Amino acid sequence: MNAIAQTILIGIGATLTMDLYSLVLKAFGIKTLNYRYVGRWIGHFPKGNFFHTKIIDTPAIVGEQIIGWAAHYLIGITFAFLLVTTNGKKWIETPTLFPALVIGIITIIAPFCIMQPAFGFGIAGSNLPDPNTARLMSFLTHSIYGIGLFLSALILKRIL
Repeated sequence: MNAIAQTILIGIGATLTMDLYSLVLKAFGIKTLNYRYVGRWIGHFPKGNFFHTKIIDTPAIVGEQIIGWAAHYLIGITFAFLLVTTNGKKWIETPTLFPALVIGIITIIAPFCIMQPAFGFGIAGSNLPDPNTARLMSFLTHSIYGIGLFLSALILKRIL
C-alpha cells in the first residue's frame, strides 16, 4: 500500500479516535461540537457568508449534517498529511507518539483562529460563556486526535 493511501487511513483512524472520545464525553453528559454547524458554515459559503454572529441562529441548510461530518473527516485526513509531510514517509514505517501528539495539539489553531471566530464564538472561544473550559476541551480533543494518529499508524503497520 502506498504512503498516500496509508496517510488517508491514518487520518480516518485518528478522526474516528477523536469521535469515540466525544461519544464517551456525551455518555457523561458533556457537550461536544455538533458537526452540523460545520456543515451549516460551509453551506453558507456559496452565498458569501463566511462569518456569523451566532452559527446556531444562522438558517439551517439542506444536508448540513452530512456536509459537516464529511468536512470533519476530510480535515482529519488533511492533518494526517501534515504529519507525514513534516516527518517524512519514514514515520509511517516507524511511528512514534511525540510527532503525532505535536501535530494533534497544533491542529487546535484551526478551530481557535478560523472556525470559532467564524461561528461567532470569538478567537479561542472568547465569546463563549465559559471560554477556558471550551479551550481545555479543545486541547484534550485535539490531543486525543494526535494519539489517534499514532495508534492508527501502529495498527496499520501491524496489519500490513
